Amino acid sequence: QVQLVESGGGSVQTGGSLRLSCAISTYTSTSNCVGWFRQALGKEREGVAVLSRSGGTILYADSVKGRFTISQESDRSTVYLQMNSLKPEDTAMYYCAARTFCAHWRGESHDFGYWGQGTQVTVSS
Repeated sequence: QVQLVESGGGSVQTGGSLRLSCAISTYTSTSNCVGWFRQALGKEREGVAVLSRSGGTILYADSVKGRFTISQESDRSTVYLQMNSLKPEDTAMYYCAARTFCAHWRGESHDFGYWGQGTQVTVSS
């Protein structure tokens, strides 16, 4: 069973930075693609970025390009989301999730079978 645990959320002011971590219990082919998603209060869940743990694919939502960076530890045990130039509209619960492939990802979350419990990010103006 693949388990994901997020950490690193918190409260920052506009323009600040945070780094989220997603610790993953094991590597399996069905958890090769790890993504970050967020859901603000009263809004639909939004895809932020995905990374292929076997290498080769990194994709971002347009809303975070140039500000957020997804990366992983060399042993593939942890996936990070470095968030810079944060805006109030980035305020949300952030989740990491995993599925088999990252190719052709366009922000969808419906076929990610493994999910963490989430970590809250709050950006104040």
